[in-house]
Amino acid sequence: MVVFFFLLTFQAVNETCGSLLMNRVLEKYYLSTMYSLEFILGFTGNTIVVFGYIFCLKKWKSGNIYLFNLSLSDLLFLCTLPILVNSYSRDQWAKESILCHSNRFLLHANLYSSILFLTVISIDRYMLIKYPFREHILQKRKTALIVSVALWVGVILELLPLVYFLEPITAANNYKCLDYASSGHPVENFIYSMFLTAFGFLIPLVIMCCFYVKMVVFLKSRSEQLSSLLTLEKPLTLVVLTVVIFSVLFTPYHIMRNVRLASRIPALNVSLCTQGVINTVYIITRPIAFLNSAVNPVFYFLMGDHFREMLMAKLRQLLSR
Repeated sequence: MVVFFFLLTFQAVNETCGSLLMNRVLEKYYLSTMYSLEFILGFTGNTIVVFGYIFCLKKWKSGNIYLFNLSLSDLLFLCTLPILVNSYSRDQWAKESILCHSNRFLLHANLYSSILFLTVISIDRYMLIKYPFREHILQKRKTALIVSVALWVGVILELLPLVYFLEPITAANNYKCLDYASSGHPVENFIYSMFLTAFGFLIPLVIMCCFYVKMVVFLKSRSEQLSSLLTLEKPLTLVVLTVVIFSVLFTPYHIMRNVRLASRIPALNVSLCTQGVINTVYIITRPIAFLNSAVNPVFYFLMGDHFREMLMAKLRQLLSR
């Protein structure tokens, strides 16, 4: 259905070449609607998770620490969505570059911190099934805290150049807060975008797939020795869902972001009409990539260490009072 929609959009824009009008319509209605839904669903789910961990969880494990940081990252991003929704729906931005750049920075920080925390969660799940009866050094709470801090610092350092590459709000761009792929010098931005794609997305994806394969091999080797695999279904399902999220949500965005930047390079002589078509598809992929903030709470309710039971027990305790 999504592919069919992409094809119809491509054909319609290509035939009429009214790409500028199409893109303005998508930004005003499509982006504002999608970001509104993501804010409602994601903020509700992640708020429940954060308060559930703070007030209900008594014994924190390494997996809980990674999931908690993932939820904090999502909440940080979700707080930027009301500004985006208001600006896109009104087709008017506040004439402050600081607000624009901080919004874009937080948006990308959530994207790449989510990818990294989902990756370490996959590693943690693998260590959990490989060492079920003893705590490996990677599963210690102190190690998880150090890894979490290191990931946050790494993401911030990785995205610091983004502030330089983003174009300031000026009269030349009609005082609009342009997204990263549509602003700045296209060649420099393309090189930096390829760097982010490689180190922020592709390498974590390879690591995740590697541990996914290792987990499958390990489970198959142990299946004959175990009478039941029910205790191993949750970590395996978690990794499968993580890989699906990577593939479905993040891949189209990274592809179209790089294609969008490449189309703006003057040496390639891409026509304005074709650039408009590419930008249209790129706009469509943007909220799909950030849909992960609304989907991530599924990990807590379905895959957390008795998180759902713990939350319901606390709720019954409060109601009994």
